[in-house]
Amino acid sequence: MPSTLEDIRQKLRNMADPESAAHSLRFFKTGEGQYGEGDVFLGIRVPVLRKIARTFKGISLDLCAGLLESPYHEERMFALIVLANQFQKAGPKDQESIYHLYRDNTRYVNNWDLVDVSAPVIVGGYFMDKNPRPLVDLVKSRNLWERRISMVATWAFIRRGQPDLTFRIAEILICDTEDLIHKAVGWMLREAGKRNLPALEEFLRRHYKKMPRTMLRYAIEKLDDERRRAYLKGNV
Repeated sequence: MPSTLEDIRQKLRNMADPESAAHSLRFFKTGEGQYGEGDVFLGIRVPVLRKIARTFKGISLDLCAGLLESPYHEERMFALIVLANQFQKAGPKDQESIYHLYRDNTRYVNNWDLVDVSAPVIVGGYFMDKNPRPLVDLVKSRNLWERRISMVATWAFIRRGQPDLTFRIAEILICDTEDLIHKAVGWMLREAGKRNLPALEEFLRRHYKKMPRTMLRYAIEKLDDERRRAYLKGNV
C-alpha cells in the first residue's frame, strides 16, 4: 500500500524519545535569539532516521515537501535524507526535480545538521556538471543557512578532486560574521587540504591573517604541529 504523510509521521512519533528531545533543544541552540530559535524535536537520532528512511525510500516528492514543512526537526531531517538517497540513484530529470524542490524550500533547511546531511549530495551533486554560478550567488544570501549550503555543497567537488570552487566560495565568506559559517568554511578548507595540501597552503598564506580564529583552527587542524603553531602565531 502506498505510504501517506500520516503513515510516516506516525512511524516517527512511535520512535520519539522525550529525554533525547530535551537534550536536542539545548544542543541545537533553540532559545530566544539563538540560531535554532523555536525549533522543536521528537528526539530521534540520525541513524534511526536513516533506517526508517530506507523503509520509505520510494515516497513521492510531494510527501517529502509536506514533511519539510513540519515544525519537527526530525521530520525535516527525514525528508532530506530521503531526498538525498533518491538523488543519488536518480537520472538527470529526476535529479533536477529534487534539486528544485530543495532550492524552493531552503527556508525549512534551517539548522546546520539539516544543511550538512543534504547540501553536498543534492546541491553539490546537481552542479557537478553545470555552471556553479547559482551556487556562488547563494553566498550573498542574507539567510545563514543558504550561505552554509553554498559552502558545504562544495564537498561534492572536493571528493571529485576539484577544490577550486571551495576556495572561491571560502574567499567570499572570510568576512562573514556568523560562527556557523566560520566552522563550515574551515571544515571545507580542511577537507580540501586533505586532497590538495599545496592549494590549501597557498590559500592560507593569502588569507590566514584576516580569517576568524575558529575558521583558521578548523582549516589547519590536519597540518603538522609546527605549521599549525606558525599560522596561529602569524609567523608564516
